[in-house]
Amino acid sequence: MAEAFWDASSLVPLFLRQQSSSAALQLARQFGVVVWWSTPVEVRSAFARLLRMGHATPAQFSAAQVDLAQLRMSWREVLPSLALRDQAELFVDRFQLKAADAQQLAAAYDWVLGSPAGRVFIAGDVQLLDAARQLGFQAIPA
Repeated sequence: MAEAFWDASSLVPLFLRQQSSSAALQLARQFGVVVWWSTPVEVRSAFARLLRMGHATPAQFSAAQVDLAQLRMSWREVLPSLALRDQAELFVDRFQLKAADAQQLAAAYDWVLGSPAGRVFIAGDVQLLDAARQLGFQAIPA
């Protein structure tokens, strides 16, 4: 199975029902998951926010955490480094990205060793997808 870099925003719909859940599940059947080191924190933050907002029940919240833990056993994780942090700093200067999104993009760029042509980047954030596309990734919305 081919691998793709998955932004945290593209993973949440795999675990909690959202408009993009069908598309995300289809992509999960096509691509293995590569993520940034802090993705679990971002995903769990989204779970907690959806629970607080009433968009998830306590049972759905618990099931999502279990499913996330299961996926974590099979995904590949890009670890932090000084070079990756430096790249993220350059990306916040170059693109209109929040810090966490710049780190996600820098992790994806590190994963492909600076050669994104033909590699897949999946995200639910339009600005992040646009930046990935400008770098040469095949950017797919989830």
